[in-house]
Amino acid sequence: MTVLLSSDTGGVRTLTLNRPHRKNAIDPELWSALRDALTQATDDRVRALVLTGAGGAFSSGADLKAGDTRHPLDKLRALNEVALLLHELPVPTIAKVDGVAVGAGWNLALGCDLVVATPEARFSQIFTRRGLSPDCGGTWLLPKLAGLQQAKRLALLADTIDAEEARSLNLVTWVVPGERIDSYVTDLADRLAAGPPVALAQTKALLNEGTDRTLREALAGEARAQSVNFATTDVPEAYAAFTERREPHFTGGWHRPSEDPSCAKQ
Repeated sequence: MTVLLSSDTGGVRTLTLNRPHRKNAIDPELWSALRDALTQATDDRVRALVLTGAGGAFSSGADLKAGDTRHPLDKLRALNEVALLLHELPVPTIAKVDGVAVGAGWNLALGCDLVVATPEARFSQIFTRRGLSPDCGGTWLLPKLAGLQQAKRLALLADTIDAEEARSLNLVTWVVPGERIDSYVTDLADRLAAGPPVALAQTKALLNEGTDRTLREALAGEARAQSVNFATTDVPEAYAAFTERREPHFTGGWHRPSEDPSCAKQ
């Protein structure tokens, strides 16, 4: 069985965790496949990424029965590498969640930029029930998204919550009926894939970094990002599309103005 399925449609890459017999629990093979897939997702053809699970579950977390004989630090390095790759991926990411998303599986979903869940989705920071503490970025993600007190509640008590409660805590972006989630995520991913890739990457990075910066640092970062954006073909394309009353066609190309003849003589 291929533990990770990958498919591309119109600039959208979908990665599907494919161990349904274990509710997509992530074993060493799947961690390795995720690392490789996220590394390759920086390809110019990928404009948005969807992460989901097969068989009616997102992921039941790290597979503790996988018989992994590596030292725990080596195991955690693999998890950390995947979490960082997902967080720093320059393209927008969407988690499509049905069924369980617990432990490291939930933290993978939280590591995506947007989370779309069905009403049947269930979430838990299950770690303390296993005598463990959160990993895969959970201790960084939860306080930023839900606030420190709710993060402590979820992590210390390992409560299971439903999709509506997760949405109320800013841990799910949208709750969509199961029969509509595929079309909903497809439309959302297509909208992101049609956006200006450089500007989206700059925006994502600024927002990820913004909560740890002073206002002065954030403003300086915005100025640098805008300088990069103005150097793309997408800015003049956006103005042209507005003037011509049409949808813009963004490519992320590099804009090189015609050389000033007066400068060329010097």
